[in-house]
Amino acid sequence: MAAFDTGSTGFMLLATSLVMLMTPGLAFFYGGLAGKRNILGIMIQSFVSMGITTILWWAFGYSLCFSGNAMGGIIGDFHKAFMHGVNLNTAYSGNPKMPEFVFFAYQMMFAIITPALITGAFINRVTFKAYLIFLILWQVLVYYPFVHMVWGNGLLAAWGVRDFAGGIVVHATAGFAALASVIYVGKRRDRESPPNSIPLIAIGTGLLWFGWYGFNAGSELDVDAITGQAFINTDVAASFAAITWLVIEWSLVKKPKFVGLLTGAVAGLATITPAAGYVSLNSAVTIGIAAGGVCYLAVHLKNKMGWDDALDVWGVHGIGGCLGTILLGVFAAHSINPGTADGLKYGGTTFFMHQLIAVVGTCIYAFVFTYVMLAVINVVTKVKVNEAEEVKGLDDAIHGEQAYDAGVV
Repeated sequence: MAAFDTGSTGFMLLATSLVMLMTPGLAFFYGGLAGKRNILGIMIQSFVSMGITTILWWAFGYSLCFSGNAMGGIIGDFHKAFMHGVNLNTAYSGNPKMPEFVFFAYQMMFAIITPALITGAFINRVTFKAYLIFLILWQVLVYYPFVHMVWGNGLLAAWGVRDFAGGIVVHATAGFAALASVIYVGKRRDRESPPNSIPLIAIGTGLLWFGWYGFNAGSELDVDAITGQAFINTDVAASFAAITWLVIEWSLVKKPKFVGLLTGAVAGLATITPAAGYVSLNSAVTIGIAAGGVCYLAVHLKNKMGWDDALDVWGVHGIGGCLGTILLGVFAAHSINPGTADGLKYGGTTFFMHQLIAVVGTCIYAFVFTYVMLAVINVVTKVKVNEAEEVKGLDDAIHGEQAYDAGVV
């Protein structure tokens, strides 16, 4: 039996557990924001990803992301399909102090939550059968290639693009897929449906914020000073973004909104993600303030454009991921993390341009491919629910269940 470092292995198992907790947290966050007739419909879309994505990841997803280098570095190969050749003694090549099984599990949690992020955009408009097909195809044809290109030593990594924990890979892809989904399925018939439970939104936010420490600090894949830097940067950016959002909204609508505070925190978490282990604490403060302001404006723009992104996935995750990736190109410091080039602030013009081009290309691909994929799925099975189902609510119409007893709510 190989001797692995218990500290590094134990920390990564803890980080994996934290990232796993984010998916139920997302379900609570979205479930609270949903109208009372569509709580279960949105929550099951997160939880079912935990099952289906695990199966895909074991069968071939992990291999396509982290094995080989095919199609010019766009995707991997099937060498490690069904975890072929990986046993208890196999060390992870990126950090031989821990077993490859642990890295497999950690990255699987990212794969689980990424497509679930998209679901908040098209709440109560998409059939469950179509969503299951979407869940599979989107991972294989959008998520896996970007994981490989950025984190699997693929095309973008070789070009010098950096993404510490998922600004491009997770948030930009999911956010612009969400926008494409909204445009494809159209508007809800009842857009005035208020959140059914703000306390549930708060619980979800708390779980997401807590889990995000594993998401960002764990992405160092070791226990060192950069791990600590990523941890504190995550907390600081979320805090500054939350307060920035609160202040902006309070000044405009004359009331301090709790949902706004919570949404701002999530925007800050999404925005710091690509930069967490590459920038200074002071830069994280700037990134957090920028996240609160820019993501708030993005949501305002969405409303002005009439895009019915019900739970603001594009404005918070899509724009947050893009903003964080671009600001990484500004504030990245080689002195903090030797794994990155210096950003624009320190003379790294080329690195900044690579970050900018990469994120623009990612958004275009995720948007176009998602729209086309939904059109193809619609040929196989209807994507959008009918009017009667939407009016009745998907909890009852599709799932035959209700979140609350009728006498309670």
